[in-house]
Formats: sequence, C-alpha cells, structure tokens
Amino acid sequence: MALTIRLARGGAKKRPFYRIVVADKRAPRDGRFIEKVGTYNPMLAKDNENRVIMNAERVDYWIGQGAKPTDRVLRFLVAAGKAERAIPQQTKKAEQSEKTKMRIEEKAEKRREAEEAAKQAAEEAAAAAAAASEEAPAEA
Repeated sequence: MALTIRLARGGAKKRPFYRIVVADKRAPRDGRFIEKVGTYNPMLAKDNENRVIMNAERVDYWIGQGAKPTDRVLRFLVAAGKAERAIPQQTKKAEQSEKTKMRIEEKAEKRREAEEAAKQAAEEAAAAAAAASEEAPAEA
C-alpha cells in the first residue's frame, strides 16, 4: 500500500482549513485516511504559531513506514526542521547550447586579454614615470 502524507481540505467556501493526514495514495483527497497528524490554517498570518500544527512523532513514524509527503507538507517539515528540501534536477532543456557556451568563453577570453593589456600598459607607464623621475634630478 503506497502511503502519502497530504492535505485534506475542509472549511467553508473561501475559508479553507486543511487536515494533514496519512492516507493511501489511491484514496480521494477529502476521503478516507489512516490517521490525522496535524492541521494547516492558511487564513492565519504566516508568523502565527497555530498556522501549522503537526504531531512530529507520528509524522516521523509514518515516514519511517514509507509514507511520502507531498510538496506542501514537505515545506512544512522543512520549516519545522524535520526534513531537507532536495534541489530538483534541471532538465537538459535548461542547459545552454554549445554555441552559447563558446560565445561566453570567447567573451571571458577577450576580457582577460583586455585586463592583461591594461595591466601591462599600467606597468609601462609606471616604468616610464620612474625613468623620467630618475632623469629629472640628473639634469638639475
């Protein structure tokens, strides 16, 4: 049996209230569940301590039994310090093309060459200034 820790909606129209429940994945959202492990009231302020109430021991127990939390419940667990949010893998579509990578590398190379040329020009100017200061006292 595939278990999930998810939200079951209650409350009136435009006044949502959710129970955090452990249920079979195949059961309807607001239907049969195994155990109620907490509540979530989105109508309360985000810093209100009663916005999310969870029985952490029971949540840990059910996760140990193989229950998978939904994305929203996982956010609650991360906020409570009970879980870590995994960074999702990016698709290949999000990667830059080879041509773009080459252009970026060319720009970086040109920038490095310009910095080296500026540094070399500054060194030559400093050397010329030092040479001019050495010649000036000799003429006096």
